[in-house]
Formats: sequence, C-alpha cells, structure tokens
Amino acid sequence: MTTMVPLRRNRNYTILWTSQALAEVGFSATSFAFPLLALLITGSPVVAGAIVAVESLGQVLVGLPAGALVDRWDRKKIMVCCEAVQAVSLGSLVAALFADVVTVPHLVVVAAVMGVCRALFEPAEDACLPNLVAESQLSTAIGLNAARSALGDSGGKALGGVLYGLNRAFPFLLDMITHVIGFFALMFLRVPPRERVRPGTPHLGREIVEGLRWVWQRKEIRVTTICAAVLNMFFAGFYLVVLVLAHGRRIPEAELGFMAAMLGVGGIVGSLFAPALCERLSPYLSIVGVFWGVTLLAPLTLLFANGYLIGVLFGLMALLAPTANTTISTHQMLITPDELRGRLGSVLTLVVGAAFGIGSLAGGQLAAALPPTAAVLTCTGGIAVVTLLVTLNPTLRRYPART
Repeated sequence: MTTMVPLRRNRNYTILWTSQALAEVGFSATSFAFPLLALLITGSPVVAGAIVAVESLGQVLVGLPAGALVDRWDRKKIMVCCEAVQAVSLGSLVAALFADVVTVPHLVVVAAVMGVCRALFEPAEDACLPNLVAESQLSTAIGLNAARSALGDSGGKALGGVLYGLNRAFPFLLDMITHVIGFFALMFLRVPPRERVRPGTPHLGREIVEGLRWVWQRKEIRVTTICAAVLNMFFAGFYLVVLVLAHGRRIPEAELGFMAAMLGVGGIVGSLFAPALCERLSPYLSIVGVFWGVTLLAPLTLLFANGYLIGVLFGLMALLAPTANTTISTHQMLITPDELRGRLGSVLTLVVGAAFGIGSLAGGQLAAALPPTAAVLTCTGGIAVVTLLVTLNPTLRRYPART
C-alpha cells in the first residue's frame, strides 16, 4: 500500500504515465503505418494482414510464460529492457527504409520482436500500478491510463498518416525515439520492493497453471475476458477491411490518419466522462453499452465514402470504452493478489492479442475475397451476434458494482 498523495505529485506514477504516453504516440504511428508499408511492399492484402498479425501472434506465443516471469523477475528491469530492445528493433527498420532495402522477412522479425516485448511490458506495467498509487486512487489511475492510451492513439495515428506521407520511415523513427526516451525515464522509476511469497525452486509450468486457474475460477474475469477478445477479433477485421478499401480508393494518407485517429479522440472524450459514468452506470450497462455502440454504428460506414465522416463514426464507437475498461480493470486489480497480477495481465494480453491477430488475418482474407459491402457486413454481423449474447449473459448482469 502506498502513501496517499495526489496523482499529479506522485513522482513514480508521473514518470510511468508520461513515458508511456509518448510510447503510445509512437506505437500508434507505427501501427497505422505498418499495414500500409506491408501492403506497399507485398501488393497483397492477405500478406499484409498476415504481417500485421505477427505482432499479436508474438504476444500469444510468449504470453503465458511472460506473465509468470513478470511475477518472478524485477518488473522495473523488464520494462527498461523491453524499451531498449524495441528501440534497437525499430532502428534497424528505419535504417533499412532509408537505404531502401527493407524486405518482408525484416518486417516479420520487427513485428515479432515488438509483440514479444509488449507481452512482457504490459503485464509488468499493470502489475506495478497498484504498488505505485493508493488503493482509493487506483480507478482514477486506470482511467488516466485509458486517457493516455486514447491520446496516444489519436495523436499517433494522425502523426502516422502525416509522417508516412512525408517519408515512409518517419513513423517508425518517431516510435524509436519514444522508446529511447522511455528507456531513460524508466531508469528513474522507483518500484517498492516485493515480498517473496513462494519459497523453494520456481517452476514455470506450475506458475503458468496457477495463473490460468485463477482467471478461470473467477467467473466475472473469465466472462469479461472472453467478451473483450471476441469484440476485438471482429473489430480488428472490420478495421482492416475499411483501411484496405480506403487505400484502394486512393484516399490521401493524411485523411486515413484522421479516420484512424478518431478512435483515439472518442477515447479521450470518453475518458473525460468516465469517472462520472462509472458512478452513474452499473458495470453491466457500461459493458453492454460498448457492444451496442459498435453494433449500431459500424454498418453506417457503408453509407460514406469519406474518411472524415467514417472517422466521426469511429470516434462515437469509442466513447464508452474507457468507462467499461475502468470498471473492469479496477475490479480485477483489487481482487488479484500482487504475486498473481503479472499472470493476470499476461492472460488478458494473450487472449486479446490472439483475437486481434485472428481478426487481422480474417480481415485481410475478407478484403481480398469479398466485395466491399459484403466484407463490412460480415464483420458487423459477427459483432451483432456477440452483442446479443453479451446482453443476455447472466454473469454480466450480476457483475459486482464499484464500492
């Protein structure tokens, strides 16, 4: 438990928040530019979708062991090392782009390295958070992290579109710089020492099973994780389909960047209202509201051939996500022992990452195999089915309210 001080004066939280706000900008710029670069090099939506999926698949392959290692190793050192490795990996891609020698295998390796690093970094950061802020501030800190992600997503994708239009290497150069800054900033982070609760020789397999058992036995964690994964899978496919089709219609990169950035803008606005909505909406309504928002708005993208108007729809889809995320994450953190928080984060990362990877692959296949209208309707139809199941789920109806 940490001493109660305002978050704005909490040195450690400020270091972590600021460094990762910059990293979010870089990551979002790269995530916007990566599929466009892959599409340019390969000329195939299917191959481009597969390359984009490699990062998520990298998270899947090391996800469970990563969580156990996060609970065993020094979490600060994990975050610092991940920042260094990502900076080096992106630096190699930037050099290859400037030299005009980038290849598909190089893109695959960079995507895999980034995925592995995120599989380690994200649960390490999440597990550290309750030890950096007071328990009563945890939901606020999580909400600010959601705003950070939304700001980074909005600014990064907008920058990604502009920078990619100037030079294809610039988005990746920006990402590299943010990881260098993050490396030095996190060197000054002070994470309270953890108690060693497990005597004897560690056993990775047993630790992984213990983490899986914890998540599976907590019904509300299990159900919300599955719901988030399925929604992410369908939305990843939907997003890639829209992006590929817009690229085929020769929409300018800056307009594509605005379209993608509006997801972040919606998240920012939603984050501003999240504290009040968490108090006024039940957990069930906040979770179900996200699904219904996407279900009702996604088909409307067929009515517009303008990236700016589609961007407005994306922004509206993201409005309720911060409220649901804050509600769910706060509950999960508070009921999970510190020695299991890394594994909790790794399971969530693995499941959502796998779903996003599958969605990206499916989106590439749909964009190549179906007409635009059919591809979009396939994705939105899947989202609608999931929304109905979520609405009727008894576990979500009884989800514990915040106290």
